[in-house]
Amino acid sequence: MRCYSLLVPLVALASCAAARAQTPLHNLGRTPSAEEIRAWDISINPEGKGLPPGSGTAKQGETLYEHKCARCHGKTGTEGPNEPLIGGQGTLQTERPVRTIGSFWPFATTIWDYINRGMPQYEEGSLSADQVYAITAFLLYRNGIIHESDVIDANSLPKIQMPNRNGFVPPKPEWKRREKRPFGIYH
Repeated sequence: MRCYSLLVPLVALASCAAARAQTPLHNLGRTPSAEEIRAWDISINPEGKGLPPGSGTAKQGETLYEHKCARCHGKTGTEGPNEPLIGGQGTLQTERPVRTIGSFWPFATTIWDYINRGMPQYEEGSLSADQVYAITAFLLYRNGIIHESDVIDANSLPKIQMPNRNGFVPPKPEWKRREKRPFGIYH
């Protein structure tokens, strides 16, 4: 009898939960429009999918860097007050690694994406696509990754080989299919 008295409330509770899960929606929220989805879809993948039209060079980016970035990242990009953007090559295996664009970041498209979404601080999203390409080109140039005259755009940016590209797991690892053996042993 004692077990039965505990079982009845549990069954009733489970029945209520099942019934509640089947109740109609209460018109909360709405389906976003195609335009709203496009506005939110701002991710840039390593292959460059999502990069907008535009272009820039290191020379164009130098002036923009001075006006938009130097106050936080220093005149040369190696000082602060925020973290440095330039230098650090060869330090990742040391006791004090310096994680910069030139030493740590695996994809050049990530730099573009980060600048586009989050810079300059307190003015996020204020840069045009051309300005973001130019600042990205300037930072890549200052880290010795591209030449000053290289034009960076949606086609060339994903092709840039970053120094630490192989320091990360591939974005799409090739998993080996394990062969099933008798008795559930996998090899």
